[in-house]
Amino acid sequence: MSIIDVIETRVRGFIADIQHPKQKKKININDLELQLRRLLDDYFEIDGYSLFFRTVETLQEEGQLIPILNKQFNGKTPALSLFYWVNIKAQEARWNRLEMMKLGDLFDFSYYERHPEWQTNQEWKRIENLYAFLKSSQNREIVSCEERSLELFGHEKFLVDGEIFPEGKGFLTRIGIAEDQLKMVNYGEPFVFWLKQGKEMKDIQRVLIVENLSFFHTSIQLLETNQLDYDPELIIYGEGTKIERSFSFFFRMFPHKNYLFYYAGDLDAEGYGILIRLIEKYPDCCIQPALKIYRKMLECFEQKNDQKIGQNQNQKFRDLFFQWFTEEEQELLQQLWQENKRIPQEVLTIETWRRWV
Repeated sequence: MSIIDVIETRVRGFIADIQHPKQKKKININDLELQLRRLLDDYFEIDGYSLFFRTVETLQEEGQLIPILNKQFNGKTPALSLFYWVNIKAQEARWNRLEMMKLGDLFDFSYYERHPEWQTNQEWKRIENLYAFLKSSQNREIVSCEERSLELFGHEKFLVDGEIFPEGKGFLTRIGIAEDQLKMVNYGEPFVFWLKQGKEMKDIQRVLIVENLSFFHTSIQLLETNQLDYDPELIIYGEGTKIERSFSFFFRMFPHKNYLFYYAGDLDAEGYGILIRLIEKYPDCCIQPALKIYRKMLECFEQKNDQKIGQNQNQKFRDLFFQWFTEEEQELLQQLWQENKRIPQEVLTIETWRRWV
């Protein structure tokens, strides 16, 4: 038996001991790893964490473990969620096969055949509600995800909040139905913005998105005195990661045309991730880092401080962000990363900006 098989067998055994036949159990992934380390004297020599990580991913794909997405991680690289739900113990199939066949014109039950633990009364009720809706969907209007979720599943957050409803996030995938079949749309969240004085919506071409509230107000002052880099017609307050949910709202508010979006955030792992995820999620938009602003931040290198606790230090996002900069600038960014330091956007004030004017 290979070492990965040994570790997987051990972890599966731990999970089997925790599983309950009727309800999910919550575990701390660090506690689970600690149990494994106590059984393997050479855990560190064999790079046990990498094998443990692979095993957890396998169990997650199987639906045995469900990550609790609350932005808490285990502090290791690659990172895992700090808390997981342990799914209920697999049971014999208990749905009536004839009833399943009656709904087979719309649904694929193969997932439930492979995972009989999901054959619960609650899940069947959801499927019946969904079937009734789909049969009359041609006469229904498009509503928000929350509104449809409340109608079909009894709670507005069932389909959108994996922390409150871990069983809801993957429900449509389990039954093989696409979101658009439910005639619902995930509306973008409104955001705070500032339109340059004397400009109208039709005049907008360049948009600056800033991560933090302090620099949002600083940017407004700089814009109105014609000192802000890129001279944008519009400034958006990104409010940290909220911009990833609210960015789509832009296209419901402003005229449809080609815009040039500049993003400026903190020089830290979270800031890198926000920008890269925006670029990846909206490939048809021209989104790029506000390099002139980031370079001003790098000139305030001595004002670096400690990385925020709990940030997911994703190396992929880091590398994609770093490639926008010169080799000399990348050395400074790499130094920040290695020292677990960051440069907050708040180093850019009206006073410090004067040195570049």
